[in-house]
Amino acid sequence: MDDLHLSLEELSDWTRRILIAHNTGPEIAAQVATALSLAEADGQKGHGASRIPSYAAQAKSGKVDGHAVPIVERVASSSIRIDAKSGFAYPALNLAIEHLCEITTGCGVAAAAIANSHHSGVAGHHVEALAKQGLVALCFGNGPVAIAPWGGDKGVFGTNPLAFAAPRRNGEPLVIDMSMSKVARGKINVAAQKGEPIPEGWALDRHGNATTDPQAALDGVMLPMGDAKGAQLVLMIEILAAALTASQFGYEANSFFEGSGDPPHIGQFMIAIDPSSFSANRFGERLEDLLDTIKAQPGARLPGERRFDLRRAAEQDGITIAGPLAAQLQNLLARSE
Repeated sequence: MDDLHLSLEELSDWTRRILIAHNTGPEIAAQVATALSLAEADGQKGHGASRIPSYAAQAKSGKVDGHAVPIVERVASSSIRIDAKSGFAYPALNLAIEHLCEITTGCGVAAAAIANSHHSGVAGHHVEALAKQGLVALCFGNGPVAIAPWGGDKGVFGTNPLAFAAPRRNGEPLVIDMSMSKVARGKINVAAQKGEPIPEGWALDRHGNATTDPQAALDGVMLPMGDAKGAQLVLMIEILAAALTASQFGYEANSFFEGSGDPPHIGQFMIAIDPSSFSANRFGERLEDLLDTIKAQPGARLPGERRFDLRRAAEQDGITIAGPLAAQLQNLLARSE
């Protein structure tokens, strides 16, 4: 099948309808559809439409509870714990964002632990939402086993996303978003869907050998960014996202890509900071001084700028779904009607 061009509204509608047909509640399906469409718009295809088939399969099998409503508990004056109830992560993350905005008004700093969760998509979107409310934000997450400890050849950790965002006086927030592997695991999944090889240096197969075969990489382990230093960051995030939330570690969690198996029950941890009191109301001024210094260098770009450019283009012109995935989606859509 040829590539398929869709508007963001069409992609969101397709996603919502497919998920509803695969045992997901309408409100939850709408939140998931919004998240996946925004990821696709931002060029984050590993977290966008490519996830629809596996999400649908997991909702149908009950690996993810498509009707789960997250429960929030205030565990301290500035802290909450959210039980995602084996459901999709997006409703729990949206609930965390809502509460963190409220708590920082009185406390200045707030934190949210999310347990029994699922794939969190583009971590940068969650901190971006907080930054648009004037907050500095951090988000940590873990996931099913993908990365070995440095020097090892057996996976222990997930790719463990880390995201940071800061509000700016004018324009979009500054957003920094990265996984701790040399490349996001979702990109390897996209390569596998397309039947394309991956660059050498991204992953090892299950025997510990370098591979350019995306399926062998998915069956093996990812290599951490920054080698030994990156492996230490992976460990730090695993502790914050899983140990601190009493969730499953990467080596205990079931795959995000397979329809069968137990819920992954991984975790996310978020921190929100009201910068005004800490900086004597000078945070915005000082941040712009720093960013202006960076931009003054020819060729220098700020993190996230390309993503916002792609989003604006997608909002106007739509997005393109590669032929093999487009065929899958059309088949799922036809079976849902």
